Amino acid sequence: MAFRTSRGRFLAGLALTGFMLAAAGCQSGDNGILDLGFGKKKDPAAPPPPQDPKVLASQLNAYCPRVTVRDGTAFFNTYANEVKKAKPKVKKTGDAAADAAAQAAADAAAATPPDDSARIIYQASIADVTRDCSRADGQMTMKIAVAGKIVPGPKFSPGTITMPIRTAVMHGTDVLYSQIHQYQVHVTDPSVATQFVFTDSNVVVPAPTAQDYQAYAGYDETAPKGTTDKPKKTHRKKAAATN
Repeated sequence: MAFRTSRGRFLAGLALTGFMLAAAGCQSGDNGILDLGFGKKKDPAAPPPPQDPKVLASQLNAYCPRVTVRDGTAFFNTYANEVKKAKPKVKKTGDAAADAAAQAAADAAAATPPDDSARIIYQASIADVTRDCSRADGQMTMKIAVAGKIVPGPKFSPGTITMPIRTAVMHGTDVLYSQIHQYQVHVTDPSVATQFVFTDSNVVVPAPTAQDYQAYAGYDETAPKGTTDKPKKTHRKKAAATN
């Protein structure tokens, strides 16, 4: 009797298992076969499926290109003019080899650059950049702001200094906007750093059709230096009197 009961339970369990497998097979999307881990495994190195590249109009209207400070453009140093040293002369001893070696050593010593830190007039640096965007008539107008400080050096004297700051917007390799600004700051206290904020509000470029613009801001030491000299007065010759 016990054997029959156990056998009946076994058959009932087998039938239940078959029903569950059949139901799972009907619900499976893999050709009706339940994935129990014995099938084909996924490659962990396989790239993820491509995402939809479309950008919503609302996202594009809210897009404002990020401003980047390129390497080497975050600092601007000015130095006092160096007085050139006269080429040293070495007394001749009559030994050609010794005289040549002594002259070479003297030339090398004269060519050694001096300590630039003692010639610094001021050091300027960019601490932060930001931007703001607006759109109208198929164009995008950006306001690019640059914040930084000026640290006077040993050769500094109070007055107005000029820093060459360039702002630019690019689309790939195409330059959409590029402008150099000779920005002036008045510095009176040589013992403390002077904060400054520069803003270029006239950055106008075609409205982007994708989020692929890049804006830049930084010092451009290759730009011609600005001048604050007053224009020279011209004297006109008086016309000769006629009778």
